[in-house]
Amino acid sequence: MFEIAETDILERFRIDNPWWDEGEIDEMTASWPKRHYFAGFAQLVKDIAVKRAVVLMGPRRVGKTVIIRQTISELLSDGVDPRNIFYLSLDTPIYNGLLLEKLYTLYTNNFATKSQKYVFFDEIPYLKDWEVQLKSLVDTFSGVKFAVSGSAAAALKKKSDESGAGRFTDYLLPPLTFAEFLAFSKLESSLILETKDDNGITIDFQAVSIEKLNDAFQDYISYGGYPEAVFSETIRKQNQRYVKNDIIEKVLLGDLPTLFGINDIQELKSLFVTLAYNTGGEVSLEQLSQKSNISKNTIKRYLEYLEAAFLIRRVERIDNNARRFQRAANFKVYVTNTSLWSALFGSPNPDSEEYGRLAETAILTQWFHDADYRDIYYARWATGEIDIVYLDSGTQKPDWLVEVKWTDRFFERPSELKSLISFVKKHEDSLTDICVTTRRKSGSRRASGIDIMFLPSALYAYSVGKKLVEFYTKELVAPTFDFDIG
Repeated sequence: MFEIAETDILERFRIDNPWWDEGEIDEMTASWPKRHYFAGFAQLVKDIAVKRAVVLMGPRRVGKTVIIRQTISELLSDGVDPRNIFYLSLDTPIYNGLLLEKLYTLYTNNFATKSQKYVFFDEIPYLKDWEVQLKSLVDTFSGVKFAVSGSAAAALKKKSDESGAGRFTDYLLPPLTFAEFLAFSKLESSLILETKDDNGITIDFQAVSIEKLNDAFQDYISYGGYPEAVFSETIRKQNQRYVKNDIIEKVLLGDLPTLFGINDIQELKSLFVTLAYNTGGEVSLEQLSQKSNISKNTIKRYLEYLEAAFLIRRVERIDNNARRFQRAANFKVYVTNTSLWSALFGSPNPDSEEYGRLAETAILTQWFHDADYRDIYYARWATGEIDIVYLDSGTQKPDWLVEVKWTDRFFERPSELKSLISFVKKHEDSLTDICVTTRRKSGSRRASGIDIMFLPSALYAYSVGKKLVEFYTKELVAPTFDFDIG
């Protein structure tokens, strides 16, 4: 049996690292706009004082490889010797079965100089025991900054937590925010009017045309979570095949669900389809178990995997006294990207019944970019419900709330917001912001002595995503999304 020749491996190194000869990144990568998360990732990579590997994780097709290559481009611009930047995609068959240290040694012995090196291993979950090997590299080699990435998000996070303590820094790249979608589509400046104070701080956003902004919001809901879909008309037209086959199917069938004790993949897939269809709706373990004829313990494992794989997010319930339940029997489930819903069930009509839930999902996915998103709840009691309530982590009192509506009815008749009015009356001492979204209308209304701010759902989604991502990129960190992995 023939073994892959070392000369063939070295030749593949050259193909994967064209800047060794050309001194620069390819034109296509250079032409792509940078995501807001780019600065934080690049800063972590360039921070050579910290002896930790950077683990870039996130759903499929959100731009992880692009952000790596853009970081390489910036290193080249900073004057780093091209031969001291090493990139490999470990899903390339020629690297199959080779240890990280073997690959690194081949590189250093044949190409690198003796100065600071930057090493990128893309799609690292393809390598067995990658976390043990990476930890060994970090401990063994000085003057080297290692960065790795992978789309097998559930496996990547689990292994990073188990073996990378003190050696790995996790960095999550989520799907596009609505603000990023507008920027990538070159629509932001024509659709959004930004007002700043005398110190240059943004104090307000307004829609230049709410009808056009709603059209863009519909596109975002249909396909806007993925950068490639923004730039490719072909992908947009084949969104169901692109997202369903290349993203959903690979995560459910190929991203190591057995790591979570899951053996029946068809059961897992059926549960995800059910949850995705009901995004924004309340479910319970009992209800899911009865309808699927699957045990509650198995349902729990499925939910843990789907959340760890960044396909869904759970939001816990509080009552009208803002008290959490000791046993969270009921909770809401949201897909992390409305493009997933559209890929499974088709692009929604803004006048359809389900569009309100999708608008709510799109808004919640903006808040999922917040490191404190676990402090977001929904309130539900016998006679009412509030879609989003933020509890102050210190006082455990509600700080602000949002009721998501895809209608202008309550702007005209705010007194009909009986659940909201009831909840606010109970918590007037702590609530600082009360907002209800609409389809088109904006402005302040007063009902039962309560001042309520109304904003179009699309504008609210833009504002949340814009402010959150800008905050975290100024801090040069990405939010950490924690979940239970058993």
